[in-house]
Amino acid sequence: MLKIETFALGPLQTNAYLIRGDEEGKAIIIDPGMNPAALIRRIEHLEIEAILLTHAHFDHIGGVDEIRKMKKCPVYVHPLEAEWLTSPKLNGSLLWTEVSGPYATDPAEYDLAEGQKLQFVGHEFTVYHTPGHSPGSVSFLCGQDLFSGDVLFKMSVGRTDLPGGRERDLYDSIRSKLFRMPDEVKVYPGHGPKTSIGYEKANNPYVS
Repeated sequence: MLKIETFALGPLQTNAYLIRGDEEGKAIIIDPGMNPAALIRRIEHLEIEAILLTHAHFDHIGGVDEIRKMKKCPVYVHPLEAEWLTSPKLNGSLLWTEVSGPYATDPAEYDLAEGQKLQFVGHEFTVYHTPGHSPGSVSFLCGQDLFSGDVLFKMSVGRTDLPGGRERDLYDSIRSKLFRMPDEVKVYPGHGPKTSIGYEKANNPYVS
């Protein structure tokens, strides 16, 4: 069973997830966002096996550089957004100057791909390519815990008006991949409270 801690980071309150398994002292991080001081204090005495990125918008990657250097851990991102880590224009930090200065970090060590199985903290994480909010958006499923990034929220869905977004792809990702998961799967989104697949199938006003 995963132990999941949530940190709402930065001016956009982006959810960073610290995930531990059965091995004491080891963890992974999904989407270390901006102003990560609280997360950094929490991981001081932990071994971080990896940083997994659901996508590479600036508010989801703002803590990557500091944590990677501190913990010497690899970063995983979908190849369609590999260049976003090194480009403030592509990751949006250049466009949102009111909330972020230009941000860039080194390239990711590893690519993510549809159907890939990752072994971390004694558990298996399956990668789902779920584009729409951004071209390289992915979701991670471990058991009955789904980390959906900015694809699916409680009673909402990700925006598609940013560069690389596409509404048709977003709804296809939700209907053909996420909504085919069991109703009891818990959804941990990139912003806001957690929810479940069953609740969203029954109540989300954006996806019928």
